[in-house]
Amino acid sequence: MPASRRAVLGAAIAAGLPLRPAAAQGSGVVRIGVLTDLSGNYRDVTGPTSVACAQLAVDEFTAANPEIKVELISGDHLNKPDVAAGIARQWFDRDGVDVITDIGNSAAAIALTTIAQEKDRIQLDSAAGSSELTGKYCSPNLIHWTYDTWNLAHTMVKALVAGGGDSWYFITADYAFGHAIQNDTTKLLAAAGGRVAGSSAYPFPGTTDFSSYLLAAKASGANVLSFANAGDDLINCVKQTREFGLESGLIMAAMVGNVTAVTGAGLETMQDVNLAECFYWDQNDRTRAFMARVRPRLPKGVYPNEVHAGVYSAVTHYLKTVKGLGAAKAKASGRYAVAAMKAIPTDDDCFGAGSIRADGRTIHPCYLFRVKSPAASRYPGDFFITLATIPAQDAFRPIGEGGCPMIRA
Repeated sequence: MPASRRAVLGAAIAAGLPLRPAAAQGSGVVRIGVLTDLSGNYRDVTGPTSVACAQLAVDEFTAANPEIKVELISGDHLNKPDVAAGIARQWFDRDGVDVITDIGNSAAAIALTTIAQEKDRIQLDSAAGSSELTGKYCSPNLIHWTYDTWNLAHTMVKALVAGGGDSWYFITADYAFGHAIQNDTTKLLAAAGGRVAGSSAYPFPGTTDFSSYLLAAKASGANVLSFANAGDDLINCVKQTREFGLESGLIMAAMVGNVTAVTGAGLETMQDVNLAECFYWDQNDRTRAFMARVRPRLPKGVYPNEVHAGVYSAVTHYLKTVKGLGAAKAKASGRYAVAAMKAIPTDDDCFGAGSIRADGRTIHPCYLFRVKSPAASRYPGDFFITLATIPAQDAFRPIGEGGCPMIRA
């Protein structure tokens, strides 16, 4: 249900936000930038589908609220933090962008936290995974929307260790995101009674041959092969695991696997891989309704993953807040608008009802899936068996454990 102006302002007052004078609603165009990977390793995981989902959110909002003008632009950060920072500064300083979303690279997202706070604009991370975004890098101008490395590790470890997967080997992308997922998983694994048998970090981006890392994993004696990567790297790892015949006796855990990897590699390759996602298009009636609306905007055979759904959800909630505050007030201060976003509940077809914590972490359920075999798939897009549902209150790291400087002990 759309948030009314009275509801948002009332929630803002309850949260102790200052109600500063502002120009009349409609005095400026609301501009949203999708900063993503349009040409590299994470193009399919984020990229054009994220842009399409953001545009759907904008189009639905402006159809219902034609008096509020919203523009969407996109940019390619090339998976380089310096490029991402340069685009962000240009968008904020020259192009009047109010919000940057998607981002899709943890190193880039961390670089942007300082810029968004300095410029008092908004950063809505959906694709960046590092849990440090609501830990030591938390910011009053940032909301971490969809998933994070702690959340995925928690979902995966709890179920797999209980099922006997207690010895893990990591193949890890050698940058902030890869190390974050390995570190978070390692801590949770120790708490669950498991152990790390070994790990290999590989250069990112640019690695295509994973044979030496996979052979080391097999030789370690681990019973869980944990891929701390995503996108094309994940697909190549799984393909090469099967090509070398190494999957026997191993539980494959795609720490940031999603439906995009399944469509990219095919069920024959990805069957029996375990993965955690906070969204699946075929999960319930509401997710299927979202899929029906976005499908005409996507190429045939493309299914949105949790990142894409998160972009839609984040933009939808931001625009609800814009309506409640008025465009001019929402544009005047990113910090103020983020506080107002936190003060009202989230609710959309992708994630259902949820909330945003004081540290900027959006809270909703998460799921552990196992990829179906080709024989078990009944129709196009029927990819997953649900192994576990982690309720919203348990799906993310407790707020007191993250080390966010905004949270008082």
